[in-house]
Amino acid sequence: MASEVIYKNIDNACETAEEFTRVFYKQLDNSRHLTSKLYLDTGLLVWNGNGINGNEKIQKFLMDLPASNHVLKTLDAQHIKDNLVSNKLTYLIQACGDVTYNNDQVKTPFQQTFLVVAIEGKWKIASDCFRLQVPYSN
Repeated sequence: MASEVIYKNIDNACETAEEFTRVFYKQLDNSRHLTSKLYLDTGLLVWNGNGINGNEKIQKFLMDLPASNHVLKTLDAQHIKDNLVSNKLTYLIQACGDVTYNNDQVKTPFQQTFLVVAIEGKWKIASDCFRLQVPYSN
């Protein structure tokens, strides 16, 4: 019985991650002006070391970025104990892939981690950490 609950939580986390990231990257790449609706009013974004707090400031920051196209390559999700964010259903989602900017053909690897919370039947971003990846060389 306990293992059934664990597997159900894993399945729900994975399904949520797939749907959420599909919506998020489609909106970020094609309808960026609406992206702030995905964040809590008090949401936090750390974008390559730049910290932005509040969905209105996040929206302005995102609008100032060049046009983008994100392609996901890996996705991971896990359930977070409900008492972490106001006793709401919460998932940690990690996404990795490639991003191109301004229709450039150069693909840059990225990693992004979301903490998403279920609020009135919708997923809202409480925390978002985006980082461009630079290959490590010895």
